[in-house]
Amino acid sequence: MVVIACGASDASGTHTTPEKFFIEACDEGADAVLAIDRVSNEMTLTGKKDVPPSAVTRPICGIMGTIRLVAGMYLIVITRKRNVGSLLGHAVWKAVDFDVISYKKTVLHLSEIQSQENKTFLSMINNVLTTDGFYFCTDYDLTHTLQRLANTSPDFQEMSLLERADQRFVWNGNLLRELAAQPELHKFALPVVHGFIVMKPCRINGKIFEWILISRRSCFRAGVRYYLRGIDSEGHAANFVETEQIVLYEGAKASFIQTRGSMPFYWSQRPNLKYKPKPIISKTTNHMDGFQRHFDSQLLIYGKQTILNLVNQKGSEKPLEQAFAKMVSGMNNGMLNYIAFDFHKECSAMRWDRLQILVDDVAETQEEYGYFMVNSEGKTVAQQKGVFRSNCMDCLDRTNVIQSLLARRSLQSQLQRMGVLNVGQRIEEQAEFEKIYKNAWADNANACAVQYAGTGALKTDFTRTGKRTRWGLLMDGWNSMIRYYKNNFSDGFRQDSIDLFLGNFAVDESDGPTPLRVQKDWKFLTLPIIMLVAFSMCIVCLLMAGDTWTETLAYVTFWGAASAITATIILFNGQDFVDAPKLVHKEKLD
Repeated sequence: MVVIACGASDASGTHTTPEKFFIEACDEGADAVLAIDRVSNEMTLTGKKDVPPSAVTRPICGIMGTIRLVAGMYLIVITRKRNVGSLLGHAVWKAVDFDVISYKKTVLHLSEIQSQENKTFLSMINNVLTTDGFYFCTDYDLTHTLQRLANTSPDFQEMSLLERADQRFVWNGNLLRELAAQPELHKFALPVVHGFIVMKPCRINGKIFEWILISRRSCFRAGVRYYLRGIDSEGHAANFVETEQIVLYEGAKASFIQTRGSMPFYWSQRPNLKYKPKPIISKTTNHMDGFQRHFDSQLLIYGKQTILNLVNQKGSEKPLEQAFAKMVSGMNNGMLNYIAFDFHKECSAMRWDRLQILVDDVAETQEEYGYFMVNSEGKTVAQQKGVFRSNCMDCLDRTNVIQSLLARRSLQSQLQRMGVLNVGQRIEEQAEFEKIYKNAWADNANACAVQYAGTGALKTDFTRTGKRTRWGLLMDGWNSMIRYYKNNFSDGFRQDSIDLFLGNFAVDESDGPTPLRVQKDWKFLTLPIIMLVAFSMCIVCLLMAGDTWTETLAYVTFWGAASAITATIILFNGQDFVDAPKLVHKEKLD
């Protein structure tokens, strides 16, 4: 089978022959066809006349890219998309379904072990592709904010989408590297972002405007909750997300940017079967090097920074807060402002109204930072001069709550300036819009949480309703249980999947063994079986009493002690029993 896909268009098709894939550029009147040789892997431009009539044709929506696995090269295509809305006249799509197509017609050249490894790598690719949140636009750059795009040169505007994209947010950058190497093929390369996009037409005072929320998840130091914390040597922070709130009204446009990211020094929190593993700050690395690189980059891109650190200021989170504060002080940069706000302490006993304390504290700073705005005549009337960089431990639940409150304050000013809100009117009083606003921010929280922690976000009842509810607490408990299971027993595979997808691990072309062949220690199978048998026998002895109560007590005590001792050994060696990544080396910490 040969695949032909359309490049930059609303619909595509794939034509396949035994020798080649043909991918058609569907721009109106375009004759260009991308030919991929299934044997030599060579990519060339050809014309529609060169597509054999015998080629099997199927529709696709675009190319994600190519990747090498044990069986050879694979082509990844988007097979179904859903329209999210229109941004400044450009259709924005969510990639819904994908297909991973082998260049090779069979896998008979593989040994049984190689075939199994290839299946595992394929399941890893599919694991990433089925994580909700891939978006693309064929004629607009989704990787940049409105302000960045407005401040570019004419030369920049002439570049292909792939060349001009912000590489932090191109999730298929590794998959597109072969296309990127040949400029003439760039029209077939579709930069895809990962995160969350919602676009809503809204009405206030009879005036209709477009309200948009875009969260762009960085592909640098990307991964899952407990396996990716802190920063790397380049200063990239784990779970870094740039969130842009956009308003469009009668030709005027405005945007407000916020960022979130893991505390930017070297720390880890490896899963070990405990409900909340103790975070460990590295004692052997120079934190200031990476810390400086992180904020040098942030200051260059966004301007001034106000750090909102929402972690607990007691218990296991306290040393992290102290380390962060100390490093900001040591950097001694007037463009960097640090605020510690113990979210859980301040909002204990359902006192969520106390969040207003923080919002009021930063009000003057928010006025200073401002937002980006272009009036209906196309003139830039305001630029955003700084951002709030929020974080908690995961940069998910607490972070999203605070970001939604700061974004509302910015939106209040923008809508008044555009003439949508009348003087003295408050967004909070606009019931119809408030419902849209709160639900969108809660959906944003859920999307970011699923991508990083594996479940929906916590505390979304407050984001959706403006108050904490008992049902919300119950749902948080349920999500916390699911997170516990996934963090301990499936996140190693998820981390491997992301590393393979992003190119942090490359499958070797040789026939040698891959890291997937690493076998678990004997304890991994033996001890859980012993514990299960001992616990079962304990229950059986309780249900089937012996001739005397002393005999029953003896049996129950013996088996109970055996299961308790085994459980203690398992917990003591917790890291041996969790699902750890196999494709990357663990970070070494003292």
